[in-house]
Amino acid sequence: MARLTEPSTRYHLIVAASPEELARQAAEQIAAGIDLALAERDRAQIALAGGETPRAAYSRLGGEHLPWERVDVLLGDERWVPADDPSSNARMLRETLLAQAPASRARFHPVPTDRPSAEASAVAYAAELAVLCPGRMPRFDVVLLGLGDDGHTASLFPGTASPAVVDRPVTIGEGKGLPRITLTAPVLSAARRVIFLVSGAGKRQALARLLDPSEPAERTPARLVRPASEVVILADAAAAADLPPH
Repeated sequence: MARLTEPSTRYHLIVAASPEELARQAAEQIAAGIDLALAERDRAQIALAGGETPRAAYSRLGGEHLPWERVDVLLGDERWVPADDPSSNARMLRETLLAQAPASRARFHPVPTDRPSAEASAVAYAAELAVLCPGRMPRFDVVLLGLGDDGHTASLFPGTASPAVVDRPVTIGEGKGLPRITLTAPVLSAARRVIFLVSGAGKRQALARLLDPSEPAERTPARLVRPASEVVILADAAAAADLPPH
């Protein structure tokens, strides 16, 4: 366990010894954020990551005994594909977190990918966020993010326009040939609790770059996530292997 600090963002790195421990840590961190939010407000809003890495964490989280009926579950990004497509993040959540009791009682707000264009889906998602999280920018209680081997997070890919969007909460990302609807960096940064979940040797370089104060955000858009609170990074030993001692 190490604490890494830079002027604008504080990182707390936790290295898990096994996949099971990584999933447990992630579930506990998200549950703690929900607990804290519900102690202060009537409802909690969380934005979760897609992909394969968080599957085990979501299955574990789904069994946590929380007042899930007071929790709004959203996605940090989504591929513009039908809801039943194998690559749909919404489908993955329905198969993991939302398939468990008692988390099945949560209110899920998927990205509306049934619109005639990705742009229309982004507008519709932004409108839903405005209702759930009123204010200039939505403020989530918990945001769980992944980290791509190219340094992207959510669908903020290096070399594309999406990382630079700061005037609206939702935009279009372009990654691996698919349009994606994604929360923007200001929304991710406004969250009360931000957690990165990083797994696998293929993420070593990206994780080192995320933690490097001199790394430009243009090359590693994950560094655009700059909340006021400490960022928790949960990583397995393979992803953290090349980090210098702290």
